Amino acid sequence: MTPAARHQAAIEILDRILAGTPAEQALTGWARGARYAGAKDRAATRDLVFDVLRCKRSCAHLGGSMTGRGLILGLLRSTGQQVSAIFTGQPHAPASLSDAEAAYAPPPLPEPVALDCPDWLMPAFAASLGADHVAVLQALRHRAPVFLRVNLARIRREAAMARLAEDGITTRPHPLAATALEVTENARAVQRSAAYAEGLVELQDAASQAVVADLPALEGLSVLDYCAGGGGKSLAMAALGAHVTAHDAHPARMRDLPARAARARVRLPMTESPQGPFDLVLTDVPCSGSGSWRRAPGGKWGLTPEKLDELHQVQRAILEETAPLVRPGGWLAYVTCSLFLSENQHQVAAFLTRHPEFTLQTRRSLTPLDGGDGFFLALLARDA
Repeated sequence: MTPAARHQAAIEILDRILAGTPAEQALTGWARGARYAGAKDRAATRDLVFDVLRCKRSCAHLGGSMTGRGLILGLLRSTGQQVSAIFTGQPHAPASLSDAEAAYAPPPLPEPVALDCPDWLMPAFAASLGADHVAVLQALRHRAPVFLRVNLARIRREAAMARLAEDGITTRPHPLAATALEVTENARAVQRSAAYAEGLVELQDAASQAVVADLPALEGLSVLDYCAGGGGKSLAMAALGAHVTAHDAHPARMRDLPARAARARVRLPMTESPQGPFDLVLTDVPCSGSGSWRRAPGGKWGLTPEKLDELHQVQRAILEETAPLVRPGGWLAYVTCSLFLSENQHQVAAFLTRHPEFTLQTRRSLTPLDGGDGFFLALLARDA
């Protein structure tokens, strides 16, 4: 595919997304019907789609319309690319610009538009992040780095780097966690590499790894991962010697976990009805995902005040459900990938008011300015 054909494909995919099709489903549907598109074409088209979705509001402003065509036109203008080289009117390329499109002069971008933030969320970002909120919102407009977690039960970090290099994958240590590697070259080859196939490394954000590193010493602890999802933190804790049981309210989310655990050579039982007590209960609760909107930008545009209120209620309910599962003298870890006070500090403060038998031991907030995703951890100790 030519660059122009890739942009035309992105236009068509974006139109499907704007009509309500989830991004991954729209991309998969296009790929299945585009047998002519090679791996590089699919990857390049995917990058175009997500570059737009992260900056959807400013792209529409610069392109003159909230359509696939307008969004791609806005993306080209935002990056200073030559529009006429893409909108050629040739077969498989976008149609040439109309007179109106060519003459369109975008007005100045209001701050929320320039930062690609819904208007109603600007106060929440400012209140939660203070002077950093503009820099964080700018960071959320760009692609996230690719990180790996080294399975220290199997291999040292330096040896893992060497094994990855054998497959042409260049990495470097990341300071957020002793297990973290940032992929600097050939990231798309990771899941084809021998190191990945042998369970020596797993894809996991560096900030997520930092959350696990901030938990109590895990060797020998009985741990319940109450909102396990795909199991990234379950695997990380098991690799550090914890006896982890995985649970999720939607068990289908854990369907890949047995294969991942087998690859990592760790034992990771799953349960639908956890029975305490546990030394540590980890609650990585459903949240806005605002700290990871670089990876899942649809969450930014789909969040509403009503949905955020519903998430607050779910978070409170999970804390209430899990508190009795912690043994006396044990720990309850409350985790989100949110940047907002209402999902983080405010939830913890309210819980401690309801449950004086718990005390706050440590608290940590990470943002994309630290290198990884945004994460929040509050470690609460139960009285002995």
